[in-house]
Amino acid sequence: MRWRLDLAYDGTDFAGWAVQPGQRTVQGELETWVPRVLRLGRAVTVVCAGRTDAGVHARGQVAHLDLGPDELTDPAVLHRRLARVLTDDLVVRRVSVAPPGFHARFGASWRRYVYRLWDGPNGVDPLLRRQVTRLRSPLDIDALNDAAGGLLGLHDFASFCKRRDGATTIRTLLECEAVRLVDGPLAGVVEVTVRADAFCHSMVRSVVGALSEVGLGRRDATWVSELAQSCERRAGAPVLPAHGLTLEEVGYPPDSELAARVAEARSVRTLPDRPHDERTLVDIPPHERTEHERTEHERTLSKRARPETAR
Repeated sequence: MRWRLDLAYDGTDFAGWAVQPGQRTVQGELETWVPRVLRLGRAVTVVCAGRTDAGVHARGQVAHLDLGPDELTDPAVLHRRLARVLTDDLVVRRVSVAPPGFHARFGASWRRYVYRLWDGPNGVDPLLRRQVTRLRSPLDIDALNDAAGGLLGLHDFASFCKRRDGATTIRTLLECEAVRLVDGPLAGVVEVTVRADAFCHSMVRSVVGALSEVGLGRRDATWVSELAQSCERRAGAPVLPAHGLTLEEVGYPPDSELAARVAEARSVRTLPDRPHDERTLVDIPPHERTEHERTEHERTLSKRARPETAR
């Protein structure tokens, strides 16, 4: 039986999600403690939606693991026992039965990350220093957002990724927008939301780093466009520190569409040859959209109705 885990963690003291010899990782902690608290006598594999890098945080990570029918019958048992043994920087918020066809990684329709920046004249609030990156000059958020618009849609993001053998860098960027928070404990912080069907290694921090160069007045939108089109890493495109980044949410299609999404995600992405294939969600006629696509379109329209640079 497959079980879904909803997680949150402070990535400061983790060497990322994936198991690494001699390193403390999120996956390593879970794969150590689940067999112990359930007294399984065997190893388990925990698969996540977004394999975060060292120092990156998560508020809405999703994972799954497979257990035999006699190994766990009540999710509250695993939830309660993990709460007793895990350290305070890793919390399992919920354990639930996964629907048929669910896969935490391949079943996800999108991942939403937020990168938090501070550009005020004084230093960032010391209590926020582990989740906000300080800039030394003020940001022009409108200029940043103008440059971000050119990255939306299906593109090869090789310019913003660390290449891995056999892995594609083609992704669909669904949302990229910066806002300055005007109230609450994070008032004054600039949040850059980046949402895509999937991300490659260091992509979010590289994209926000490039856009920050525009916001700081060091580069213009044309530079970002040329960088993206080059499909190669270049000097001068900074990768921002990991601690400013948080995985906030993972979206999944309706249960009836999970199997199709898994099959689609497992296929190798390619760029379309025909302009018709380069349609965005907005271009798809309403009668051709799936239920999930209609929901995504309504979400986009709702965000556009909000103020552009303040929240």
